[in-house]
Amino acid sequence: MFSSREVQFAVLAFSSLFSVINPISAAPIFVALTLGSRDRRRAAFRACLTAAVVLAVFAAAGGAIFSFFGITVPAFQIAGGILFTLMSIREVQDHERHVPQDDAESADPSIVPLGIPVIAGPGAISAVMVLVGQAQDAGRRMALGTAIAVNIVLTFAILLAAPAIVSRIGETGQRIVSKIMGLITAVIGIQFVLNGVSSVLTEIIRAAHAGS
Repeated sequence: MFSSREVQFAVLAFSSLFSVINPISAAPIFVALTLGSRDRRRAAFRACLTAAVVLAVFAAAGGAIFSFFGITVPAFQIAGGILFTLMSIREVQDHERHVPQDDAESADPSIVPLGIPVIAGPGAISAVMVLVGQAQDAGRRMALGTAIAVNIVLTFAILLAAPAIVSRIGETGQRIVSKIMGLITAVIGIQFVLNGVSSVLTEIIRAAHAGS
């Protein structure tokens, strides 16, 4: 069973990844890229499997990447938070996510660009890396893995329902969802920056007290 702190971390991990992946916004892209496809279920499965593998690799190798490059967790929190904020500003300003013509005409877009970077894009990878830095124990790492798995399953379900979703909510609904997700991403990004700055300031104060 998860403790209260692990549950809070799992909720943070899920909401962070869900707002960045934004499967509702990915639905029209999936529909456009699989137009005329005979097996959309297979395309959705391959895309989600690809994204799951990518995110799992970064979740598993996050600590090694930090150690190899000498990156501190607060530094990645600040950098990731800034990236989230910039992404959210772009998401709020843009009216829609465009599909490149070459990708729209691709024979099998399930792995690229659907799996990468529509689902497992730079934002999702950065989110995983930031969360890995905060997952210092086995319970939180398990919570992060659960959050990734739940997001992938939800994304798969939404992609399967994508044609119906796109036809029902229309362009206006898609824009509203994008704006809401952009706002949530901005809030999460600012919180990551605050967490990183707070950790840095705490270390500076401790070092100052130790030296005095």
